[in-house]
Amino acid sequence: MVNIAFTGGGTGGHIYPGLAVAARLKELLTGVEFRLFWIGSSAGMDRMLVEEAGIEFFGVPSGKLRRYFSLRTVADFFKVISGYFVSRKILKKEKANILFSKGGFVSVPPCAAASSLRIPVLTHESDFSPGLATRINTRYVTRTKGMVFTAYKDTARFLRKSVQDRITVCGNPVRETFRKADPIKGRNFLEVKEEARILLVLGGSQGAQEINELIRASLPALTVHYTVVHQTGPNLEWDVPANDRYKPFPYIKEEMPHVMAAAELVMGRSGAGIWEWAVLGKPMLLIPLRGSGTRGDQVENAAYFQNAGAAQVLSSPDMQELVLAVNSFAQDDMKREAMASASAKIGECDAAGIIARALAELSVKGRDK
Repeated sequence: MVNIAFTGGGTGGHIYPGLAVAARLKELLTGVEFRLFWIGSSAGMDRMLVEEAGIEFFGVPSGKLRRYFSLRTVADFFKVISGYFVSRKILKKEKANILFSKGGFVSVPPCAAASSLRIPVLTHESDFSPGLATRINTRYVTRTKGMVFTAYKDTARFLRKSVQDRITVCGNPVRETFRKADPIKGRNFLEVKEEARILLVLGGSQGAQEINELIRASLPALTVHYTVVHQTGPNLEWDVPANDRYKPFPYIKEEMPHVMAAAELVMGRSGAGIWEWAVLGKPMLLIPLRGSGTRGDQVENAAYFQNAGAAQVLSSPDMQELVLAVNSFAQDDMKREAMASASAKIGECDAAGIIARALAELSVKGRDK
C-alpha cells in the first residue's frame, strides 16, 4: 500500500492546484494499491474543498506565519507547535510514504513533522517569489532529499543554494476541468446569447472590495461593449440589480471553467488562479493586490504575464483607467488575439502531470525498499 499525504491550504489558490495534482496522481497509480489523504487547517474552507474531491481530510491546528510582531503571534506560535505534534501523529499512524505540500502557513507543521520521520517532502510554489512557508519548507526538502517545484523559472534565485539541484520549473497545476471547458455550457449557465461578448470579473472566492467598487463605478461604461459577469464574493451589499448586461454572482463553483471559456476577457487579481485563465488562452486585465498587507507577490506575477504579452496591468486603478483599458480590448481585435495567443502559450505547461509523475515514482520506490 502506498500512502501519499498532501498538505496546504488557507485559500483556494493553495488547495485547487493540490487537488489537480491529486487527480492526475490517481490516474497514474492505476494498478497500484494506494491511498491519498490531506492534512489541512481545522478552520476555514480546506476540509470542504478536499472532501468534495473525494480525499480523506485530517484537520490540524494552524497559526499564521508573520514577519512582524502582533499580539496574535504568541497564540499562533502555540498553534504551530500543536500543529506539528498533531501532524506527526497523523503521518506516523497513517504510514505516509511521501508528503506533497502546496504551501500556505498550514503546510509548515506537516512538512516539519514529515522531516522528523524521514518522510520525503516535495513542495510547490505558485508565486514568482516564494512565500515564507515555502522558504521554511525547503529546509525539509533538503533534509529528506525531496523536490521543489516552481511555477516560474526566476523563482529559483530566491531559494537557498542547498536546494538548487532539486528544483523543477513546471508552471502551476490546473484542474483538468479547465482544459475540457465548454463555452456553450458557460453561456447556457449565464443565460446569454451566443453573440454576447463577456467580460468576466473575478476577485477570488471571497471577493475583492477594490474591484467591486471599481465595477460599480464603471458599470455603465463597461456594459457598452460587454455583458459583465461579476463574481462579487459572499458579503457584497449594493443596489445594482442583475440584468441582461450585468450578471453578479457571490461565487461561481462547478460552472466556473465553462463560464471562463465563454469569456472574451478576464479581469481580476494575479494570484495562482491566473494560470487557469492561461490554460483557456484568455487575455487578462490584472489588478494585483499591493500595499503594506502583502509581500508584493501578485505585483510580480502580474509583471511576468504582462512581459509575456498575455496581460495588461492596472497598477493604480481608477474608473477612468479601467474604462480606457476595457475599451481598448473591445475595439482592438489584433490586441486581444495576440494576448490570447501569449496566454495560451503559458498555459501549455502540464504542471499537474509533472508533479504527479514525480510523486508516483518516488512513492513506488519508497514502497519497494
